[in-house]
Amino acid sequence: MLTKATKGLVIAAIAATSMIAADKISGAGATFPAPCYYDWAYSYQKATKTRVNYQAIGSGGGIKQVSERIVDFGGTDAPMTPKELASAKLLQFPAVIGSIVVAHNLPGVADEKLKLKNSVVADIFAGKITMWNDPAIAADNAGVKLPNQKIIVVHRSDGSGTTHVFTDYLSEASKMWKSQFGVGKAIGWKTGVGGKGNEGVTNLIKQTPYSIGYIENAYKEKNNLAAATLQTAEGKWVSATLPNFQNAVKQAKWSKKDHFYSSLVMQDNAYPIVAATFILMPKEKAESNEEVIKFFDHSFRNGDKAAQKLGYIPLPVETTNLVRQYWAENK
Repeated sequence: MLTKATKGLVIAAIAATSMIAADKISGAGATFPAPCYYDWAYSYQKATKTRVNYQAIGSGGGIKQVSERIVDFGGTDAPMTPKELASAKLLQFPAVIGSIVVAHNLPGVADEKLKLKNSVVADIFAGKITMWNDPAIAADNAGVKLPNQKIIVVHRSDGSGTTHVFTDYLSEASKMWKSQFGVGKAIGWKTGVGGKGNEGVTNLIKQTPYSIGYIENAYKEKNNLAAATLQTAEGKWVSATLPNFQNAVKQAKWSKKDHFYSSLVMQDNAYPIVAATFILMPKEKAESNEEVIKFFDHSFRNGDKAAQKLGYIPLPVETTNLVRQYWAENK
């Protein structure tokens, strides 16, 4: 039998536990935006005392956990279709823009010095071009020392929104890729080795001479990796720079009606692999959704500099205003 004093301690402990739960927001999903979300979470906790715990487990895991109501919000780089959202009873909005680069570990070849046609990138990841000195690569790289070495392809091993975006780009660039592989968070790779998350792929590229892989630009910048120069939709050579990313964002066609479902790959006069990353919330969780919204609203207002410093592109003001209207209409 509990004494009065013990009962008091139990009640206090329960109250403290409830307070901790109320002061914590949980999320899980895409590794693509994780560095940005971590920075935003740190700033938000400093400003509000509310903790945001985000686990970078991949877009597939994020969709699964929010669909099963394990976390307050999920993160995905592969936007869910309106039909999929309706089935899972989820809401969706963009959070930040990022870009995917084709990073390589080619000894003696510096950042932006290797040129790869978009169709050549598709052939490399399909396993059709297997040597670094292949004529298809050499044709666009006069003066670059291309070794007689086998290309080691590095791809994601987990269900990944980054893979979805990258294969969307490859499908736009190559009819062969579209017919043989298609678009997906996980596909049947014919060549290469797999790494878990953007971090896993980044580490494999760093550790493996003559390798090539696809990673979010923030991971490339943070790890001082080299990336290839690619092509715009019109075939002009274009490097992975902020202005070239922004040119793709300017062409975004966002719609509240479709829950912001869209693709930014292969735009005119822009870097070809640019994508928004998205947040998913359960429709019926009004109370926790309000807390998630407060976090992202604060980040939209105060997090642009941090996002840019990490290599991301903040959403344009017109888009954040549209997102706020979407929040208001879906409370």
